[in-house]
Amino acid sequence: MRQTVTTGLAVALGASLLAGCGSGGSGDGEASKTVTLVTHDSFAASKKVLAAFTARTGYEVRVLRGGDAGSAVNQAVLNKDNPQGDVFFGVDNTLLSRALDNGVFTPYEAKGLDKVPAALREGTGGHRVTPVDTGDICVNYDRDWFAREKLAPPRSLDDLAKPAYKDLLVTENAATSSPGLGFLLATVETYGDDGWEGYWKKLRANGVEVVDGWEQAYNDRFSGSAAGKGKGDRPLVVSYASSPPVEVLGKEPLPKEAPTGVAEGTCFRQTEFAGLLSGARNEKGGKALLDFLLGREFQEDLPLQMFVKPARADAKLPELFTRYGATADRPVVMEPERIGAGREQWVKSWTSLVLK
Repeated sequence: MRQTVTTGLAVALGASLLAGCGSGGSGDGEASKTVTLVTHDSFAASKKVLAAFTARTGYEVRVLRGGDAGSAVNQAVLNKDNPQGDVFFGVDNTLLSRALDNGVFTPYEAKGLDKVPAALREGTGGHRVTPVDTGDICVNYDRDWFAREKLAPPRSLDDLAKPAYKDLLVTENAATSSPGLGFLLATVETYGDDGWEGYWKKLRANGVEVVDGWEQAYNDRFSGSAAGKGKGDRPLVVSYASSPPVEVLGKEPLPKEAPTGVAEGTCFRQTEFAGLLSGARNEKGGKALLDFLLGREFQEDLPLQMFVKPARADAKLPELFTRYGATADRPVVMEPERIGAGREQWVKSWTSLVLK
């Protein structure tokens, strides 16, 4: 999920990650020493955690980033006959059917899968992908901005279309961004096939802004982003229920509440997966990496690196994550089959309606 800022990412990854710009290795010798992880721009892990993987397996992790999750998945589909690496991390339930239908992954049952709730394992195409984390895509709001304006923050999708919130919301492009697509799917599921386009007409008339991806939306346009230093002028942004802990990380003393809040009536449930790429040069290393991604060490590192909830039910959550993150009691959920059947047409219609 799209949470970390670019500068923080560089520090977190450290020397254990090699800057990748190609496939898993040009020959058997290199493939035996490195394993290439293809992922989105916001992948992050602690240096010590990745060093532990290297010490345990002998493989160093080379990371190849491909933009937002939507762009990264598109690249994986285009390169399916000549994969850029060994493992792909970051395809979520909004885009999973596209990857599976195009044969991007080869089956592998990762160790520790029995610790993942059955609901997260559904629709994985016979172990072609492994659930790694879960979270909720939700509208976040800048508490200070709303306090200054003496305006109650929105609580629901309906609220976002009201005149009081005109020119306040920024969201991501549903065609290129996983949170943008998740937000679109939330509106389709909420308002139905006969009503979602009408809802977006209202949002457009109410001044919704659309940008390419999460990094731009949250760090550049959102007024509540510490990374953006308040330069953005939009106090509402499509992000995650787990985004508020990002804003208090490293602060001393810790505030009573995070400076950003979550409109819990706008949330869409998201699950991220990883899979062994078909035709991977280092298949053995790729399987070892998948086992590691589902191991408790990496799973318990996830919350304060990518600010998502581990897939493993027995992984412990840090207090900062549970204290400041929000929990959506009734997030919008859409069946994977329905997403796969309707996604392309919904995105096409949304693009014509909102961007043109």
